Amino acid sequence: MRRKEFAAQVWSKLIAFDREQGLLSQGRRVLAAVSGGPDSVVLAHFLAQMARRKGLRVSLLHVHHGLRGRDADRDAASVLALGKTLGLDAAVARADVRAAAARRGGGLEDAGRAERYRLLSARARRGRFDAVAVGHQLDDQAETVLLHLLRGNSLRGLGGMAPRRALAPGVELIRPLLPLTRDEVLTYAEVHGLSWREDRSNRDPKFTRNWVRGKILPLLERRAPGVKGRLAGVAAQVRAVVAHDANERSAP
Repeated sequence: MRRKEFAAQVWSKLIAFDREQGLLSQGRRVLAAVSGGPDSVVLAHFLAQMARRKGLRVSLLHVHHGLRGRDADRDAASVLALGKTLGLDAAVARADVRAAAARRGGGLEDAGRAERYRLLSARARRGRFDAVAVGHQLDDQAETVLLHLLRGNSLRGLGGMAPRRALAPGVELIRPLLPLTRDEVLTYAEVHGLSWREDRSNRDPKFTRNWVRGKILPLLERRAPGVKGRLAGVAAQVRAVVAHDANERSAP
């Protein structure tokens, strides 16, 4: 497929998903979580284009976890530079993830996630943003469903990640890239000349998600091509069932 054809196809997919889910309404104030990796860089670029079309107010926030030394510092610097390139405000918030993990009694991965959302929520409320956007895509959704299956979680867990959900009072968490595969995200970045940072810890198989990403999902995709999309479809069906049941219980 030619580059222009690909760009048009992916753009159409993102716009259709936005319309279907109502994520980026006219004039919305959006804080984008940007790690510096390909997903979040593409998210920032997409939101910058939508800001011009819909009058959005978009800012970028990078959460520095206090891990990985100079590599993490370079990640933060790359996000500040991206903000300048795109004409968007960008800032860095710092978290002590090791200390948070010690307090919580859990692992670094869970502590890092909790700290990210805590800081994003606080910055969104302080800056009067009504949405926090994150760069999860279709591969992430498939991985999430598999992780919940492995852990034996509830039916709600099999619903994976919703396109939108409440994050804090007056603030929604939205996922505009959810219809795109990881390959589509990478090609989007290439087509638009975007550069990104690689976090080597994302390849470490000691983290269960990385093991699912690097080993299990590729095996399933080779045996049953398109399985990632089908897993995402199952998640959407589960969310619909859970929402229907919740409505039934709340009905007078």
